[in-house]
Amino acid sequence: MPMLRFLYRKMWNTRWLTLSSLIGLIMAVAFTTSIPMYSDGSLKRVVSKSLEEKSGGLPAGSVLIRYQATGSDRADLESLKDADQYITNDLPKDIAFPYDAYVRSYSIRASQLTPEDPTKVDPSKKRQMTLLAQNELKERTELKQGEWFSDKVQSGVVEAVILEEAMYRNDIHVGDVFNYPISGGLGIAPLKIKVVGTVVPKDDQDPYWFQGMEGIINSFFMSETGFQDYILKQKNIPLNLGNWYYAFDLKEIQTSQLSPLESKLERLDIILYQKLKNTRVDLSFIPILQEFKTQSLQLQILLFTLAAPMIAMVFYYIVMNARQSLERQRSVIAVLRSRGGSTKQIIFIYILEGLLLGAIALVVGPMLGWFMAKSIGSSSGFLTFVDRKSVPVGVSAEALIYGGVAVLIALMASVIPAVVYAKSSIVSYKQKLARADRAPFWQKWFLDVLLLGVVAYGYYLFDQRQVLSVQTGLTTDQLQVHPLLFFVPALSIIALGLFFLRLFPWLLRLWNWIGKRFLPVPVYLTLTQLSRSAMAYYPLMLLLILTLGLGVYNSSAARTIDLNSTDRILYSYGTDVIMQPVWTAVSDDLPQDQTGGQGGGNGSGAGGNTGGGGSGSGAGGGAQGGGLPGGGQGSGMEEPPGKQRYIEPPFIIFQQLEGVEQAARVLKTKGNVVMSGKSLGQGMLMGVDNADFSKVFWYRKDLFKIHPNYYLNLLGTYEQAVIIPTSFAEKNHIKEGDIISISVQQQLVEFVVVATVPYWPSQYPDQMPFFIANLDYIYDQAPVTPYEVWLKMKEGAKVAPLLEALNQKQIDIASVKDVRNELIIQKKHPARGGVFGILSLGFLVSVFVSLIGYILYWFFNLSSRVVQFGVLRAMGLSRRQLTGMLLLEQGFTAGLSIALGIGIGKLTSYVFLPFLQTAENVKTQVPPFRVVFNARDTDQLYIVVAFMMLTGATLLFLHIRRLRVHQAVKLGEEK
Repeated sequence: MPMLRFLYRKMWNTRWLTLSSLIGLIMAVAFTTSIPMYSDGSLKRVVSKSLEEKSGGLPAGSVLIRYQATGSDRADLESLKDADQYITNDLPKDIAFPYDAYVRSYSIRASQLTPEDPTKVDPSKKRQMTLLAQNELKERTELKQGEWFSDKVQSGVVEAVILEEAMYRNDIHVGDVFNYPISGGLGIAPLKIKVVGTVVPKDDQDPYWFQGMEGIINSFFMSETGFQDYILKQKNIPLNLGNWYYAFDLKEIQTSQLSPLESKLERLDIILYQKLKNTRVDLSFIPILQEFKTQSLQLQILLFTLAAPMIAMVFYYIVMNARQSLERQRSVIAVLRSRGGSTKQIIFIYILEGLLLGAIALVVGPMLGWFMAKSIGSSSGFLTFVDRKSVPVGVSAEALIYGGVAVLIALMASVIPAVVYAKSSIVSYKQKLARADRAPFWQKWFLDVLLLGVVAYGYYLFDQRQVLSVQTGLTTDQLQVHPLLFFVPALSIIALGLFFLRLFPWLLRLWNWIGKRFLPVPVYLTLTQLSRSAMAYYPLMLLLILTLGLGVYNSSAARTIDLNSTDRILYSYGTDVIMQPVWTAVSDDLPQDQTGGQGGGNGSGAGGNTGGGGSGSGAGGGAQGGGLPGGGQGSGMEEPPGKQRYIEPPFIIFQQLEGVEQAARVLKTKGNVVMSGKSLGQGMLMGVDNADFSKVFWYRKDLFKIHPNYYLNLLGTYEQAVIIPTSFAEKNHIKEGDIISISVQQQLVEFVVVATVPYWPSQYPDQMPFFIANLDYIYDQAPVTPYEVWLKMKEGAKVAPLLEALNQKQIDIASVKDVRNELIIQKKHPARGGVFGILSLGFLVSVFVSLIGYILYWFFNLSSRVVQFGVLRAMGLSRRQLTGMLLLEQGFTAGLSIALGIGIGKLTSYVFLPFLQTAENVKTQVPPFRVVFNARDTDQLYIVVAFMMLTGATLLFLHIRRLRVHQAVKLGEEK
């Protein structure tokens, strides 16, 4: 009891430090538990998706156990009963999941039937049937004719029902009696089977019909009781086939259940064979369990690796707090030791305090972790949380174990220093104070230099693609999120932070030496104070460097992943929606006026409409008119016999669709490229209407030297104009003004090169060179071929109504591509959501920890220097000078750390984030990869930094204002 009273008083006297340590523990537990919670939830989502995908065949949770008689082997009936008892009663308990269907079917060998009365039944019809008994048949089928079979066999006649379809196929009627010969030469007279009814399945898609309807179409169904008593026991007919089938519902499966369940299923064969020979598992869900296990493990490894730096930072915050608390109590501990307190008693006090705080953290932490996991599940981007159906998250035993481990590590980190202090007497404590200026262990052992070497080696491996070739992370849309791409940069931030802290005292001494003759007294005193006690500021400085550096890197990584993967999808499509209408092919002997106007189309106007200078007529002439709908003033040129012609659907209908902001015709066709009589290989010819195309296509500013509309205006100025890839032009020494020819439908069309561009939406110059030309000019010179329709959609407009409207207009669509659906699918990927969720939470935790750590550090730093400030005031320093000195001290420590944290974070981003590209396409990345820093994220950091500095300055002003010299300068020691 006295021990508890002492502990309460100790915790109350240091309540702010105790509270801050508790906050750190709660954050550590919450962060650690949120990952297995999210992993479990995302596994359930993956399971649901897999179940939907596999709904075409047997359900994903299917288990099929089969006994198959071989040769002259006969199933022992007691063994059969034992196996059936285990499968029916014990197996569902072992699997421990609900099931949608359980089927048991026994059958004997199939036989060729002969009618008992050939005058009533056609004997020439061959009927190969199987006699079987299956449970729950009456519940799963509907009687269509006749009546149900009897459970007892009377007068040696077995009553059976058949499927209605079997009745038609085998020419069987209700009331027919057949002889069923028993194969195997056992000397048993043929069975007499009487058909008493026909049935149809209530739901032929029910997993109950696991054999498939064709598998049981030629079957007589009799009662299970009759099969057991009459067929197996009385007649002693050997069982040929026994099937036991379960369709388990795996929707609520958890990560912790995967391995035990897999082990049980793998042992099932052994158990069954021991109970009944020739019994084995024909089908189980072991493969899908292994798939889930792999996905879950990869996701957890990825998320824990992403979260590891943030968790380590929280632990460091806990250690820093514990050390601050211990430093303030160190003299008390030493006095207790000197006055008879045992080391065990002192250690027990701190262990008890740690257990008490840990217990609170284990209660509160998982609740916050649940909220974090929900937030991760609703993440669609960095710091973007959407209101959608979230991942099903629950508190699992595995999550609590992770939380317990986090508490244990945190307790060890905080209790171990207490053990060291508890062994110190007042004498050793004073000796330690005298040596307080000694370098920390990481400086003595050059740990910072060693870490820099490890980081350099990691960079080398990344650069050589030796690590990234192993796909253990998330690979999505040509981007890979390898766990080491977050671990090594975090290590580099720590290493660079420690290295700069090694230089910090030397910089202070240099500034002190340079300015000691002309610096004001407050500045000189500040530099002297900092140079003499630089070690005291290391914990705060390192915390700020770590938190801000990781915050910058995580925000940049998330933005970079999001933007580059999104840009790749947008570039590959080129617009919002791409439709390929169905064009009707017509024979070549139609009258000319029926195919006239095909060359025209919606001629694009002057280039000035797209804002780039230059004017002139569109390549294909004026507005629509003449010939078929959608035709313009085209040439309707004669074509060589044997070539196919097409009827173009009316393009104006696409422009007038509800929800469409703008539409454009885009032709894509491959053709051979010829220049000066020399073939330059195959290329992709892309015909566009420049005015329409300028309003529908997606582009990124850094892809072009000038605005792309300038290039489109060149197409409007010259009807023969063509834009070619820069790489193709350099390779073949092509200049602007050169003439090239491209074959379109076996016909060469001449073009004049007017510009070169490195990229063009939906085109990949390293795979195939592209050639952008006027669509109407192409149609003037070559046969009309089907084009795509590119649609720029209004905000929130759907594609389904467009298809309905086009169907009403009798326009068929061969294919539809919607980039927005692709982006939604990408955003819903569990690993992608996990990455952005963890990085978002990590950024917020970094900001929170740096803020709390900074405020607490300066609060206790100022509180512990009352005597020093009193002496300085007594020596003649005014309040203004003392305030200025402390503000300068904050600037040299916190300000430098903040600048270093942000600077190191940005440097690390520029160095490591380019490795997010996959090894296969690092040199042919289109559009080019770019590292992104979002101004909003940086502004948020600056706001937090400004708030921190302002809070620190406010604490300082309040402290100096309350300082009383006569109270500060007194005998005694600082507390």
